[in-house]
Amino acid sequence: MLTTPDGRYIVVRGRLWRATSPHLSATQKAQAVGDLMAARRAVAAAAGRADALREARRRVDQAKRALGERGPVWWTDGAPDYNRRMIQRSPYAAWYAATSAGEAEGDAPGGDGER
Repeated sequence: MLTTPDGRYIVVRGRLWRATSPHLSATQKAQAVGDLMAARRAVAAAAGRADALREARRRVDQAKRALGERGPVWWTDGAPDYNRRMIQRSPYAAWYAATSAGEAEGDAPGGDGER
């Protein structure tokens, strides 16, 4: 897994995903990760039951917000949020192209990530 130099995002298949807030204590992070895993198991178990699925997805969202991966950004310098954007269409494009990960993931210019 590749993390942007400022630590704000991880890169998955050429897409930026907001990283967990570094401001969380180990205890807070462990609790939120545990909640997230339980909620994801509940999503899988809710197959075919719309109410259960809706509740499980709400729990996933709540846990991801607790981790800082959704909701208000956890940094304070006013920089915009590029969560879920393709890295080639972000300020991180040049940095990513300069890493070997860009080519290894097939996201080099002209690669699969250029859609």
